[in-house]
Amino acid sequence: MSENTMLNVSEDSSLGKVEVAPVVIEVIAGIATTEVGGVSSTRGNFASGVVERFGKKAHGKGIKVELTESGVMIDVFVVLDYGVTIPVVAQKIQENIRQALINMTALEIDEINVHVVGVQMEAAEETEEVQE
Repeated sequence: MSENTMLNVSEDSSLGKVEVAPVVIEVIAGIATTEVGGVSSTRGNFASGVVERFGKKAHGKGIKVELTESGVMIDVFVVLDYGVTIPVVAQKIQENIRQALINMTALEIDEINVHVVGVQMEAAEETEEVQE
């Protein structure tokens, strides 16, 4: 995907055109993902990890947006909390992303694929220590 690819979101061109960059979709999807209960974090790469160490939040990490002929495809890579029901949380992630993108950009998304790449165990260990 080239960096200058933009998504045209305006129907009426009398005043000009409105375009949305895929990076904007990544940020909206990333924020919508972290709002869902049961999501521990999203998977990033080395660069996003370094950026977060210096205090800047990388909202688009763990989100991949692909523009195809049929529309927009989003892949979300998440780490979930231990003990949650994976299909329920994944469906909530899909619904939250779809609703956020409709509200903010009026875009209909073709696919939202949720990839669970890990389970965060710290919450379970802390509750065991408290019970003892």
